[in-house]
Amino acid sequence: MKILVSACLLGLPTRYDGKDSKSQSLVDLLIGRDISFLPLCAEQLGGLETPRIPCEIEPGHTSKDVIDNKAKVYNSEAEDKTESFIKGAKIILSFCKKHNIKKAVLKEKSPSCGVHKVYNGEFDGKLKEGRGILTELLLQNGITVYTVDEFIKMVMKK
Repeated sequence: MKILVSACLLGLPTRYDGKDSKSQSLVDLLIGRDISFLPLCAEQLGGLETPRIPCEIEPGHTSKDVIDNKAKVYNSEAEDKTESFIKGAKIILSFCKKHNIKKAVLKEKSPSCGVHKVYNGEFDGKLKEGRGILTELLLQNGITVYTVDEFIKMVMKK
C-alpha cells in the first residue's frame, strides 16, 4: 500500500504555528508494515511559509466553493491566501496521480486537510462540518481520505 500523509502527522514541523501534530500511534502503525508513506504539506507546497498566520475558509462557504472560485481562504489579518491553497492542493493531486496513490491520511480541522471538520472562518476556534481544500480535491478525483483514527481502524481490520 502507498499512501499520502499530512507531514505534520509524522512529526514534521509544517503546521501554521511551526509545530507538528505528530500521531505516535500512526507512526507506530506505519513502521514495519508494507506501507509506503509519503509526507507532504499542501500549504508549504503552495508557497506559504512556516510559521504562517492562521488561515480559514471564508465563513458560510465550503472547500468546494473555494475550488469552484466562489469563496476565498483568508488569514486572520484578512489577506487572501486562496491561490496558495489551490496551488498546493493541485501539486499534491498531480503527485498522487503520477505515483498512483489512492489513499491519504490527513490532519483533521485544517483548511487544507480537514476530513470531516474545519474551522468556521471566524477565527474564534469553533469548528463546523466540512472538508479542507486538499481533501475535497482528492475526493473529487477518487482518492480515499482518512483521519488518523479511521486509517488505524481500517488497517487493524485487515
